[in-house]
Amino acid sequence: MARVRDPLDPKISLWHFLAYALRFEREKHGLSLAKCGEIINAARSTVSNIEAGRLKLGDDQARKLDARYNTPHLFELLIFFANTSHDPDWFRQYTEYESKAEIIRIYQGQVIPVPLQTDDYARAFLAVAGVKDVDRALAARVARQDAIFERPNPPVLLVLLDEDAIDRPVGGAEVMRAQLQRLLDLGERSNVVTRVVPRKVGAHIGLNGPFQVMSLEADVAYIGAFHGGRLVQDPVEVRELAVDFEMIGAKALSEDASRTLIVEVMEGLS
Repeated sequence: MARVRDPLDPKISLWHFLAYALRFEREKHGLSLAKCGEIINAARSTVSNIEAGRLKLGDDQARKLDARYNTPHLFELLIFFANTSHDPDWFRQYTEYESKAEIIRIYQGQVIPVPLQTDDYARAFLAVAGVKDVDRALAARVARQDAIFERPNPPVLLVLLDEDAIDRPVGGAEVMRAQLQRLLDLGERSNVVTRVVPRKVGAHIGLNGPFQVMSLEADVAYIGAFHGGRLVQDPVEVRELAVDFEMIGAKALSEDASRTLIVEVMEGLS
């Protein structure tokens, strides 16, 4: 029996709502993927990818569907707002993606990523960052970690860290030693792979800043920035970030060599 694909969650983003609405209208009008493809001059697989969020509906295609479904300008307007609006609730969307992703790829050059942080490391970092309510921020981070590691089927977590992230003693030697031990402990899990990019490799594309690529029905990404960041849902840009991750990974040590380096850094803390 063929697998029936569930629709995307329309609450996550406007792009997900658009994909959800496209499938809803197609099925309401009794159209197959192939018949819908004939309307927008696209292959059946293209329609399937649009409804899965892997491809975007074009403006001309939206006009044709609005005419067929008698939804005046609906899909045209959804495309407009999805492209131009900034959702102030983007961070909630980001954490929802993170909590549902099947694969999470993280590159971080300066600090240990939130999913891998110990409470003491996170507290020290939040205090230095000037966060007013450290306890509340820490609780939110713990909730994010639980959503990743404590769900029934945890995601595959692929992490690339610059050497700077593991040898900067955030919170002091004792806190950092415990943090590095957590990296080693998490690395014992079959679904977690942590690799280190040694400082000696010099410049690499990751120096542009941290980012995260999450694989759900469709891949989405997050680009970190000072005092904030942004979600990336455009398939082309997400694909570019996925390629960047592979290019950084080509510079990284193997998993075993990374563990050896982490142990050496731990032993050097005093």
